Amino acid sequence: MAKSKLQLELKKKTGFETLEKEAMLNLLRTGDQFQNRYGRLFREHGLTSSQYNVLRILRGEGKPLPSLEIADRMIQVVPAITGLIDRLEKQELVSRERCVEDRRVVYIEITPQGLKLLKQLDKPVDDLEKSLLGHLSQKELKELSRLLEKARTSV
Repeated sequence: MAKSKLQLELKKKTGFETLEKEAMLNLLRTGDQFQNRYGRLFREHGLTSSQYNVLRILRGEGKPLPSLEIADRMIQVVPAITGLIDRLEKQELVSRERCVEDRRVVYIEITPQGLKLLKQLDKPVDDLEKSLLGHLSQKELKELSRLLEKARTSV
């Protein structure tokens, strides 16, 4: 039986024990490679992927959000949302305001500087996404999304 592309990439002498294992390793390897490319792009602009994600969430919402709501919407789970927001605030990309009714709630708002940085990143992010996935057809992209969503239903 011919070796799979992943088997060749990993220089694995024998086949995978199960199709689930091969699919999982393919998913992890692809995710790692994509994350590295995004990380490089964001580092050029003084951000991490998680910081970019916070800014993207705030811009998309169009109004301040409680920090715990931001944490719930993150692509990757962030154990320390407060520290992440601290760093964004230090860069003057977000601002904080305590809720008057409930002092435990802190609202986070993207600043004009944060919006400007996201605007600068829009084209490079689009270009990166096209370079990573542009060789797939619209039908393949829809199927990929469908399969990934289906895979997450067991979580």
